[in-house]
Amino acid sequence: MEEKITVPYIAHEAEVARLERTIKRLTQIIIICLVVIFASNALWLYFWNQYEYVGEETSVTQDGLGVNIVGAYNEVNDGSKSDS
Repeated sequence: MEEKITVPYIAHEAEVARLERTIKRLTQIIIICLVVIFASNALWLYFWNQYEYVGEETSVTQDGLGVNIVGAYNEVNDGSKSDS
């Protein structure tokens, strides 16, 4: 038959104390990580909302040939006219 091996109580208590310290450290690390993640998201949202996404107002017309002309001064070269 197999003999039962007894572990001294002091060894058990030492192991439990070590595990408690490890759990405490891991809990602190998880809290720090969560705070950093929320802070990072808040900063990205703050900086993202600093810009105004407003497009330029341009006029779009179409000549009789079906060529679109974009811009107030016809700045877009659509290739329909030669620059000679």
